[in-house]
Amino acid sequence: MHTPASMVMGIVFAPLGLVLVFTAAITPQWREGRARLGMTGPLLRSGVKGQGTGVKSGSTEALLLLRSDGLWESCLQLDHSELKQCWPVSGPYQRDPRVRLAQGLILTSLFLCGTGIVLACIGVRCWTDIPLRGVAATGGLLVVMAGLLSLTALGVYTHNLGRLGIVDPSRGINNPKFPHLSLHPAGSLYFGWLGSCLQVLGGSALLFSFKRPKCATCPSCPELPACPSCEITNKPDTDVYEVSC
Repeated sequence: MHTPASMVMGIVFAPLGLVLVFTAAITPQWREGRARLGMTGPLLRSGVKGQGTGVKSGSTEALLLLRSDGLWESCLQLDHSELKQCWPVSGPYQRDPRVRLAQGLILTSLFLCGTGIVLACIGVRCWTDIPLRGVAATGGLLVVMAGLLSLTALGVYTHNLGRLGIVDPSRGINNPKFPHLSLHPAGSLYFGWLGSCLQVLGGSALLFSFKRPKCATCPSCPELPACPSCEITNKPDTDVYEVSC
């Protein structure tokens, strides 16, 4: 039995896309921002000096603060330092309807993709000669839908990236604690885009399972012009048939 190339392609790309989208969902690097701060003794005494930054307590130094936000977690970190603090998203960012929409779409996408992969594995049935083409194609349809949902979530988030969690968009992010904070797309978004594209590609490949191959002759029904379930090639001068499902 030879598994069709479209099924092999789908069964490889779909799980890979699921892993990438899941990685993007749980990491807090959907957007990042940097701000230079003039910090004095209190912050330094809280642990910056202990991290080996080389800044003396009581002095005023320009420190580079890195902020990153994800769908469920936000983080702050000082550049060139291991001092990092993360917390669950809260406040206006958590209540932003576009963030909530992205969260719901990503969760639905992960569920649909996982279900589609299970159906695809059952449909391919590499341990038998005849795959369940309808089941495999249904799994592919779910994987394609999952990819489209995650693409939608990523598109909504990216389009509104600089405005998420801001009550008054005209003011921008003018928090006195984080002045001149400019936000830009971060690594998790790229993982999500790549994973979503792989989901759509793998699901589309599985959709080709709906198409049944045809053969010139069928050993069980010689009068039929095509075999309904598998591709069979009759070798001349032999009684051996090759089956390719």
